[in-house]
Amino acid sequence: MVQLEVEVDEGVWKPVIRYDCAHNFAHRDRYNLRGDLDKEEIPLSYAESLDLADKDINGNWDIYQERFLRGDFP
Repeated sequence: MVQLEVEVDEGVWKPVIRYDCAHNFAHRDRYNLRGDLDKEEIPLSYAESLDLADKDINGNWDIYQERFLRGDFP
């Protein structure tokens, strides 16, 4: 599992985007500030999904954080 979290209040962290393989398939969960969830299946192997997750979050964390704090999905 690879996850980006944002501190929304002092000591309060919320998930923004998470890649994992729970439920027996690779997928990406995106959250908004209210906690709503958007789940998207990733049609890749677990290893390929992990590589995608690392590259995506490392390259886009600032954009995802900005969108999340506005109340949008990243």
